Amino acid sequence: QVQLVETGGGLVQPGGSLRLSCAASGHYAIGWFRQAPGKEREGISCISRSDGTTSYADSLKGRFTISRDNVKNTVYLQMNSLKPEDTAVYYCATPITGVCPLLPLGPEFDYWGQGTQVTVSS
Repeated sequence: QVQLVETGGGLVQPGGSLRLSCAASGHYAIGWFRQAPGKEREGISCISRSDGTTSYADSLKGRFTISRDNVKNTVYLQMNSLKPEDTAVYYCATPITGVCPLLPLGPEFDYWGQGTQVTVSS
C-alpha cells in the first residue's frame, strides 16, 4: 500500500524559506502540488524514480528545488524567496506509472498525502 506523508509546513515571512518533506512507503516518482483556497490545484515539480530527473513549473523554477534521499525514501521541496501568493496547502503524490508525466502535471497521480499548510505572511 502506497503511503505518503508531508511535513515541514508552517508560517514564514515573505522572503523566507521552508523545506518540505514527503516521506514515502517505497521508492517512487514523486510530484509536489499546491492548492490555495478557491483555486485549482497547481503542479509544482516532479522527480523521477530511476534517475532523479526533475521537472518544474516555469513560474517556480529558480525558487523551488526538488530532491530526494533514496535511503530514507523521502523527497524534499526546498522553497526560497517565498511570497504571500505561495500560501497554500502543499501535497506530494505519486503516479501509478512510476514515472513523472510531462508538465504541466495532470491527473496521472493516483496516491496523495494529507497535505501540509504553508502560510507566507508578516
